[in-house]
Amino acid sequence: MAKISHVTEEGLQKLKDELDHMVNVERPSISKQIAEARDKGDLSENAEYDAAKEAQGLLELRISKLKETIANSRIIDESKIDSSKIQILSKVTIKNKKTNATMKYTIVAESEADLKLGKISVDTPIAKGLLGKKVGDVVDITVPSGTIPFEVVEISR
Repeated sequence: MAKISHVTEEGLQKLKDELDHMVNVERPSISKQIAEARDKGDLSENAEYDAAKEAQGLLELRISKLKETIANSRIIDESKIDSSKIQILSKVTIKNKKTNATMKYTIVAESEADLKLGKISVDTPIAKGLLGKKVGDVVDITVPSGTIPFEVVEISR
């Protein structure tokens, strides 16, 4: 069964643009490379041909996975998000109770995650631990380096 992915309109458009680029730019480029390699003669000893065919296979796999992701994406109506508890598209401020460090994250779909922009995937251990929590809640989240207690300081949209 395919995994449903919740995305913003902006995130879905980004996926569609990426697919369009792969289909209309990268695919013809690889086809051209294969044709040029084929013109060089004996295919059994042609490393360029083998490399181009392998690149084509990888590109087709990426295109297939991206099409599947787009087909299984559902746009989230941001106006209906309840900001009293943490859910996807919530902007959260959390405080590490051990170090008193404060962090701000937006919880997004996996395809939109970008840690540099403070967007973490809903599939990460931190996001999974925070889902459903309210301001003031303290939650112990297990991360690769151990278990860390976090306090939810603020939730916004």
